[in-house]
Amino acid sequence: MQPTPDFDPGKLAKSLLRRSRQGALATLMAGSGDPYCSLVNLASHPDGSPILLISRLALHTKNILADGRVSLMLDERAAGDPLEGARIMLSGRAEQAEDEKNLLQRRYLNAHPSAETFVTFKDFAFFRIIPAGTHLVAGFGRIVDLKPEQFLTDLAGAEELLAAEEGAVEHMNDDHRDAMSLYATKLLGAAAGDWRCVGCDPEGLDMQHGQTGLRLDFPERVTSGTALRKMLVRLVGEARAKSPDQPQ
Repeated sequence: MQPTPDFDPGKLAKSLLRRSRQGALATLMAGSGDPYCSLVNLASHPDGSPILLISRLALHTKNILADGRVSLMLDERAAGDPLEGARIMLSGRAEQAEDEKNLLQRRYLNAHPSAETFVTFKDFAFFRIIPAGTHLVAGFGRIVDLKPEQFLTDLAGAEELLAAEEGAVEHMNDDHRDAMSLYATKLLGAAAGDWRCVGCDPEGLDMQHGQTGLRLDFPERVTSGTALRKMLVRLVGEARAKSPDQPQ
């Protein structure tokens, strides 16, 4: 299928990965290989791949430890018929991630602060789904299979930005909540709320109010803390231009 000019399947898949906070996880039953589906909370790695915090006591975790092949469905609930909303079925392997534990924990807790109460329990561990591909369904004539390079974010050359991310997120939440509100309401058309930053990467900024996530795409790729700061100032200017009552 050739996407229409107003339909960018890769961008839509990226957005769903970044904004989703829950998904339906399908695993293979240890021993029988029968399909098993469960509801899980998730966050996103800087490259967009899903992060899970799951207990080894849970059946889906036992299944993953026996066979890492999984499928994850994420959907965009539409008013009325939920089948009218876009959805992706991501396939890949779930792998326990020890080498990036601090990064995964920080990003997961940004998305799910209540997990702070059990994140250190010995039976819980972080897993990252390494995608093999995804199947996007976004309405009639808008069904596309995508390869990982079409919906994940390339982190090459962005080491400086990734090192600055934690401080940038804290700074935005401590000192620039007004800017977060402007991004959400003026640039993304969201309702007013207590919007906070939960992550950033070379392609955009992730925000959240309650369990509702928003994705602010950057017009150009950024790879350093300095470039990020300039981009965020630029976007505040664009948002204020849409709000004559806002001080310049």
